Amino acid sequence: MFVPLERLINLDEGYRNTFQVAGRRLLLLVLDNQPLLMEDSCPHRGAPLHMATLSNGVLRCQRHGMAFQLPSGRPLQEGCAGLMMLEIAYEGDRIGIDV
Repeated sequence: MFVPLERLINLDEGYRNTFQVAGRRLLLLVLDNQPLLMEDSCPHRGAPLHMATLSNGVLRCQRHGMAFQLPSGRPLQEGCAGLMMLEIAYEGDRIGIDV
C-alpha cells in the first residue's frame, strides 16, 4: 500500500521533514536534488536525526556527533551501524513509501 509523504513540487534542495508511518518516525530530505528517506533515528543511541547537521554529504547527529555519508548512510566511525535507508515510491505527483 502506497503512503504518500509529499508532493514532488515541494522537494527543493535543502528540504527536510519528518513523518510518522506505521509507528515509525521517518526523515525525508533532499541532497543534491535527490530525495532520501531514512528512519529518523541515529543507530548509535536512537537520537532523532531531523535536527542533525548536513554538510558536504555528511549527516552528523546533534546528540553524540556520529557522522554518516549520504546517500549511502554508511557510518564514518567504526563500531556504529549505518543509517536505515528506505526505498522511495512514487505515485502521480507524490513521493512516499510502500508499506
